[in-house]
Amino acid sequence: MRGFGLRVVVLFLLGIEIVSFLACSPKPENYILLCAGDSLTEQGYPVYLRRLLKKEGLRVRVYNKGRSGYNSAEYLAYLRAHAYELRNFQPDFILLQLGTNDVRTDGDRTSREEFKANMKEIINLLTQFQTRRGQSPRLLLGLVPPIKEEANYPFSEESAQRVETEINPALLSLASELNLPVVNNWEIFMKRPELLPGIHPNPEGYQEMARAWLQALLPYFHLRNR
Repeated sequence: MRGFGLRVVVLFLLGIEIVSFLACSPKPENYILLCAGDSLTEQGYPVYLRRLLKKEGLRVRVYNKGRSGYNSAEYLAYLRAHAYELRNFQPDFILLQLGTNDVRTDGDRTSREEFKANMKEIINLLTQFQTRRGQSPRLLLGLVPPIKEEANYPFSEESAQRVETEINPALLSLASELNLPVVNNWEIFMKRPELLPGIHPNPEGYQEMARAWLQALLPYFHLRNR
């Protein structure tokens, strides 16, 4: 009987220890967010988006996988080479911001047809990832901010025109075709051009981009919380 009583005490204490450990362990994030794109992502809005998400009381792990200077073909090659690593993040949401470098006038220049084909394959690869629940992630597509006509090489007046007449229309066409939500990062800077002194926004401009992404994400967060 003494041995039995001792085992009961040990099991009881072990149970208390397990409960205490679970209570003190950090809770997993409610959501996982993957930010994909060029320097507007790598150097820009995700740090501000993290802060906004925290203010909203949301537990979100944010991975920044922007690649500065990449056009759509280069980012596609990056995805193909690192698909296993990125898939392991199991993102619930993917924010895709690409296209600025495709209107450069150097070797990165990409035709509308090539850009659309590259983006379609990028979207296909990203949406093949799976969440922790075994579902496809929700992908949101960002429009390219305007480029000033007086922009320095490797951008030009042609670059400015192509964003408006080729690249953003191609993104909108893809969004319609694939039923993707669009975040209008073009309109932000058309309304407030002082936030975009060059190719890259200033800190306030990046904050505005973060707010735009947040507003697009919030309805999906609320839906999943129901």
